[in-house]
Amino acid sequence: MASTYTVNTGIEKPGTGEQSGTWGTTTNTNFDIIDRAINGVGSISLSGTTHTLTTTDGTLSDGGYKVLSFTGALGANNTVTISPNDQDKVYLIYNGTTDSGSSGPYSVILTQGSGGNVTVPNGSFKIVYADGAGSGAKVNDVTSALDVSALRMGGTAISSTAAELNIMDGGTSATSTTVVDADRVVYNDAGTMKQVAVTDMSTYYNANAFSAPSAITSSSSTLTPSAAKSIYQRVDSSSNNVALTLAAGSLAVGQYIIIDKTSTSNTLTLSYPTNSQGVSLGSSVEFAFAIYNGSHFSFIETVKS
Repeated sequence: MASTYTVNTGIEKPGTGEQSGTWGTTTNTNFDIIDRAINGVGSISLSGTTHTLTTTDGTLSDGGYKVLSFTGALGANNTVTISPNDQDKVYLIYNGTTDSGSSGPYSVILTQGSGGNVTVPNGSFKIVYADGAGSGAKVNDVTSALDVSALRMGGTAISSTAAELNIMDGGTSATSTTVVDADRVVYNDAGTMKQVAVTDMSTYYNANAFSAPSAITSSSSTLTPSAAKSIYQRVDSSSNNVALTLAAGSLAVGQYIIIDKTSTSNTLTLSYPTNSQGVSLGSSVEFAFAIYNGSHFSFIETVKS
């Protein structure tokens, strides 16, 4: 009685009374096939656009590895055909190929028949199951069926839904929302992702939207914004008349300078750059608003009653 072979791994089963004096060699080969099928890691070098991954009965072959690490320089996607097409297979796949073309990196595509394939992008890991259904065989992506909510990272359970992760991945759908103080935003704090209260963001924006330098007291000064911030500038004329020149500096279009004359004593004269309207304001002025439009200032003044 001749040898037969197991359906999926090709382990030889010597017939009764067969291989007298040589069965030990067959048995050792079988043990090697079993060892490879349980924990074997095979490095498979790919080239071109196709490759056949074969399991040969009674022989140590590439199709018998449990883990397949694909290497090689590719200039296009490579389709790997699992052969024969009537064997059930479960593989752990890593696409570690390199790019030899101009449009890479490239994927490894696992196929066994016309039922469906699995694409493994460059640098990715996947667990696949080939159903061995003959010419209509299908390769299934077991990884895609993992329940993300059951995973843990660093001891912390992942409670995110798929919809939430898709939003973080760049989803473009939007919902109308009234923002309140209790709301949070996701924020990268020097490399650490955190949820931050919108009130903290408001505090930051307010603090950086404008500056409020110390009061000007000298009789002649030039105020030149060094950053793209609006300025609230107090001017104390209680000891002398003050002549203040406003320069655009680093102001952006739409930003402004507010001049607050804090004393009713003496006068405050405001001068603008040569390409702006010049104005001289007397002692009755309380506030002057200088709005920058990209080329010059426009001003509004308020007068103490």
